[in-house]
This record gives sequence, C-alpha cells and structure tokens, in this order.
Amino acid sequence: MKSAVGSVKNNSISLIFSEFKEITKAKLAVSVVFSSIAGYFLGAYQVDLFSIALLAFGGYCMVGASNAYNQVIEKDLDALMKRTRNRPIPSGRMTVRTAMGIAIALTILGIVSLYILSPKTAMFGAISIFLYTSVYTPLKTKTPLSVFVGAFPGAIPFMLGWVAATDDFGIEPGTLFMIQFFWQFPHFWALGWMLHDDYKKGGFKMLPTGKRDAGTAFQIILYTIWMIVISVVPAFGITGRLHLSIPAAIIVLLSGLVMLFFALRLYQIRDNTSARRLMLASVTYISLIQIIYVIDKFIS
Repeated sequence: MKSAVGSVKNNSISLIFSEFKEITKAKLAVSVVFSSIAGYFLGAYQVDLFSIALLAFGGYCMVGASNAYNQVIEKDLDALMKRTRNRPIPSGRMTVRTAMGIAIALTILGIVSLYILSPKTAMFGAISIFLYTSVYTPLKTKTPLSVFVGAFPGAIPFMLGWVAATDDFGIEPGTLFMIQFFWQFPHFWALGWMLHDDYKKGGFKMLPTGKRDAGTAFQIILYTIWMIVISVVPAFGITGRLHLSIPAAIIVLLSGLVMLFFALRLYQIRDNTSARRLMLASVTYISLIQIIYVIDKFIS
C-alpha cells in the first residue's frame, strides 16, 4: 500500500515537473542561459560561481516567465496549430490561473536574482520580458515586423551576461547584442518558413514578405551577411575589452560562411528541407561562436 502511494506521488511530481518544463519552454530557456553565461565569462575580470548561479537562475526565471505569459496570451491561437495544440493550456492540462501564477512568481524571482547581481542586469531582464510579452507577442498576428521587435529581447541574453559581470553597458556588450540581434533573423525566418502553413492557421505573420518566396530568402541572406560581419569585428581591436584573435576570427568567419551556404541553398531551392538545414545550422552557429569567443579570451 505504501509503495503504491509512493509511486503515485512520484508520478505526480514527474507530471508537474514535465508541465513546468513545457510552460517555460525549458530547452529554449537553457539555451538562453548558456548565452548569458558565455557573456558573463567574456566580461568577468574574475569568475565568481555565486554570480554565475544567480545569473543562471535569474535568466531561466525571466525566459520561463516570458514563455508562460506568451502561452497564456496565445492559448486560443495555440489550439489551432498542430505544433502547439498539445501545450499545457490549450490541451487542458493546466489552467490559465496556474500558468499566470507561475509567470508572476518567475518574474519576481528573476528580477530579484538579477538585481542582486546589479540593478542594470535586472533592468535589462525586465525590459526583455516587457518587449517579448507586451510588444512582440501581440504584433505576431499584425505584422511581419514582429520578428524585428522580437529580435531585441532575443538578443539581450548574450549582452546580459557581460552587464552582470561588469555592471557596465558599453561597446563590448553592445557588440554581443548586435551579433545575436542579426542572428535572430535567419534563425526565425528559417523556422517561420518551415512552419508557415501551421502559423497561417493561427494568423501569425512571421515571414518578411508573408510568403516562402525569393524575397524572404534574399532577406535571410542579407541578415546572415550582417551577422557574419559583426561577429568578426572584435578582431579589429575597436570593441574595447572584447577581443578576438585572428585564428579565432577565422573560425568564426568560416562558421558564418557555412550558415551563409545554407541560406544561399534556401534561396536556390526554396523548400522546407533547406529551411530546416539553415535553422539547425543557425542553432549550431550561435552556440559555437559563443564557445569560441570564451575559449579565445582565456587562451589568447
């Protein structure tokens, strides 16, 4: 009898944890935390494990809160799309009240954690939540410019780590911001290309021309080129303490050219397979260059 009760409790805890991961989009949140920690290592004069823990916890809370608010706002639209209809709220596994409670709690915990690091860190975290939930999310059904707006909160994490380490915003975190800002466009337009039909069911306008056409593919190429240019700028010694050695810059450049190759292939072929390859290349690219930047700082 005791064993059965224990098993039920374990299953309940497992289900609650599973729903929490779904409502906060755990995989996305962890990738954002990774970006923030990379930025912290780049900015830190001396690595402090407690600060990293606060940044990781606060960063997850802020991203998780944004995603929970988003799913509350879009619950009816999520129910229309195959990709999202099984999320906790539209599937009926979680109430709106519960999701809002999670979002509010995470917001408070996130802001407090980041404020302990520095007020500027908390401010940028709060700006990120506001832009994502109050501007980007409502615009998704109104205009393709929503991707431009969404690129701002999406680009904050890499920069946020530097600010958390230094309590300063200057050309260094600004450069990190610009790298991830321009990266957002090929990444999300590739995703939007793949999910275009499903997005249409929810009324989302994610592609710049509204179509999977040459115009969208051409803009993906342009933003990929800008991303590559910004990524190697630190090698020229004009970005303050943010340096990149020549060997590291070459690796970053080659990584960007691989991504550009997939963008060109999408322009040439214009199918979902090409879009998926570009999307996967973009995910690999952003993580890889962050690792390269950090390693290069400590070995050069």
